Amino acid sequence: MKFIVSSSALLKQLQSINGVVTNNPVVPILENFLFEIEEGKLMITASDLETSMMTELPVEARESGRIAAPARILLDTLKNLPDQPVTFTLDEETYTIEIASSNGRYKLAGENATDFPRVPVVKGSTPIDIPSTSLSRAINKTIFAVSTDELRPAMTGILVQLADNQVTFVATDGHRLLRYRRSDVGAGQTANIIIPRKAFNLLKGALPSEATTVRVEFNNSNAFFSFNQMRLVCRLIDERYPDYENVIPVSNPNKLIISRQELLNSVKRISIYSNKTTHQVRLRLAGSELTVSAEDLDFSNEANEKLACQYDGEDMEIGFNAKFLTEMLSNIDSEEITLELSTPNRAGLLMPTTPDDNESILMLVMPVMLNNYV
Repeated sequence: MKFIVSSSALLKQLQSINGVVTNNPVVPILENFLFEIEEGKLMITASDLETSMMTELPVEARESGRIAAPARILLDTLKNLPDQPVTFTLDEETYTIEIASSNGRYKLAGENATDFPRVPVVKGSTPIDIPSTSLSRAINKTIFAVSTDELRPAMTGILVQLADNQVTFVATDGHRLLRYRRSDVGAGQTANIIIPRKAFNLLKGALPSEATTVRVEFNNSNAFFSFNQMRLVCRLIDERYPDYENVIPVSNPNKLIISRQELLNSVKRISIYSNKTTHQVRLRLAGSELTVSAEDLDFSNEANEKLACQYDGEDMEIGFNAKFLTEMLSNIDSEEITLELSTPNRAGLLMPTTPDDNESILMLVMPVMLNNYV
């Protein structure tokens, strides 16, 4: 069985789904791409059992067939070929694959396609359409706060809360919490699902830069995303997500408004002088002045800076992990941010002072205990 395809077009599609393929998979067949040819279309599947990605592209082919092709050697070959039509000859009995280009011929050993795991299908669910720009933004605003602690599996994913007139994305690692909400996407149904971090990372990389519609469907065990010629299927995390609403402090009488970029730059500079284990920086609030300071007693290093701000509340001093503050400030777009505080030992709330239409971003960060009130 033969098919002819553009080497660069095939490479582009393989690269878009290659992130699924792991180096040491549970089943050796998963080191391969599944090639399926039918009616002049090549469907390519990559899977790690938990997540599968499928893409398709038109090819010149007269017959139908299936074979598993080794991912790494195929990608490396195509990367080093100039853009040209290449002819694939597949032998479904010996599972050999031969690639013919204008430069030469390359022969590689494939595997039996029937050994490749079946990709789940969704039946009878109500689809939700989300603009790719909104989905991409939601992933970017939350994924950096997802936990890597496998002992708390629910927190290794992003909670997606669907409601009639809004969609909420939540991520937390126990030290900080991100809640991103869109009011311009209605799900028409109520549900809570937890999408694994890897699936959303792959989706983020595959979403096109131009606006398109992403169709989302789910059942009790899997979520399905489809757009253009791409499909992603992932197994949901079947755990109970922590009740994050109870963690968000309601009464925060102390409010700081400050330039996001000025505070970000200051924290970056001051953190150089912080303890390399705790990464602790102090924020001292008094009147219309914010003092950012840090010290590393082990090496007698210390630094402080004063910034102008708008502050309404009692004088106070609070400590934060500089790495968390830097990441959170880097993921807000507005020129000014609001930091709401209650007491030095309770979480602070970070948010844009002027939020964009149809979206709400709330970032919660736990304080680091300072020596003077331990």
